[in-house]
Amino acid sequence: MTAALGGPLAGLRVVEMVGLGPAPYATAVLADFGCDVVCVERSAPPVPDRPATSPMLRGKRSVVLDVKTPTGLDGVLALTDAADVFVDPYRPGVCERLGLGPDVLTARNPRLIYARMTGYGQDGPLAHAAGHDINYIALSGALEMIGPDGGAPVFPVNLLGDFAGGSMLLAFGVACAAYERERSGLGQTIDVAMVDGAAQIAGPMFTAKTSGHWGRRGTNVLDGGAPYYNVYETADGQWISIGALEPQFHAELYARLGLDEPEGWATRGWAEERARLTELFRSRTRDEWCALLDGSDSCFAPVLSVAEVARHPHTRHRGIAVDVHGSTHAAPAPRLSRTPATTTVPCHPGQHRLTDVLADWTT
Repeated sequence: MTAALGGPLAGLRVVEMVGLGPAPYATAVLADFGCDVVCVERSAPPVPDRPATSPMLRGKRSVVLDVKTPTGLDGVLALTDAADVFVDPYRPGVCERLGLGPDVLTARNPRLIYARMTGYGQDGPLAHAAGHDINYIALSGALEMIGPDGGAPVFPVNLLGDFAGGSMLLAFGVACAAYERERSGLGQTIDVAMVDGAAQIAGPMFTAKTSGHWGRRGTNVLDGGAPYYNVYETADGQWISIGALEPQFHAELYARLGLDEPEGWATRGWAEERARLTELFRSRTRDEWCALLDGSDSCFAPVLSVAEVARHPHTRHRGIAVDVHGSTHAAPAPRLSRTPATTTVPCHPGQHRLTDVLADWTT
């Protein structure tokens, strides 16, 4: 067993029908925190003679079962009969057509938590439409808020819809349903839609916009409008971040920079002050600014690459970037004092045998 033994979710058995990133990442998070996750691949190449490195397969076992065959379907049903959680990553109705819909599985196993991951949700006019992260965050209202004044919206890779709005919400939903099952003895179906999740994450800004406290993108305190909450290029082509929102932090920043604090800094003269700071920060290298501002109340941090995260004194101390068979992974979070998650080892697709898994789960 490769899951985080002793983690807070230890004992939960998860069957994952393999799909694209958000669902596999959610189950990798569940595995980090103790779940015994078994992936079902329809097919897989021969297992290579080298360690696995995929973060999507961390802490899991993987079996090959073609559910479009009677033998494959029977194998999945045997797994779900002994499981606590079933993860459906397909468009609405696909699992029903395969004979693996929630009505079928929960009739056989009433304690089963059936988690469904889609972009647009299980119902609504777009439920069956194809899409990706950029579409889901566009429809959620989140994308419209991100970008420069007068420019196009900027999508933050696929972090907001896929992983924050999808993966993390699925993992949270499973934990909620597992907790509730302790009282009711029954599972339930979880409808995780990435458009819902992205909107939830953007929720505080919904209120700010509808109340008139948030203007067009790129002109507000937190979206690049304010000079004291922004990123700046340095003399060596690197970048630094400044987040001196509160007056005391702003005063600290300007004192360390040797500048007079502008009057009305919170509301006026932003464009002129950004230009002044842009010129100043380009006068020294990133390391020179780190030497002056690191660890102060200036609300400063260098913009690190993934490779640099493993080397920075703070992130190295925290162990945020970990090496797994020569590949960089992010360490599990959050950190629990008594039942912590662990960095688990990935598997290869199709590496395990159904008979071995069933032997573990049915004895």
